[in-house]
Amino acid sequence: MNRIENIRCSNCGNPAERHHLEKSLLRTQCAYCDYLMITCSKTGRVIEAYAPGLSLEQLVCR
Repeated sequence: MNRIENIRCSNCGNPAERHHLEKSLLRTQCAYCDYLMITCSKTGRVIEAYAPGLSLEQLVCR
């Protein structure tokens, strides 16, 4: 069963989503900064990650 949890992005602090997927996978994603991390919920191992840097404009214009 898939479940979606609303969280804060660990990269930029804006609202993000954590998807609890089948096979013990967690997908955390943020539409604002394009952050993505897929981990195993049992072991905590990172399977895939993408965390782009934030521009100065993104930080100042909040």
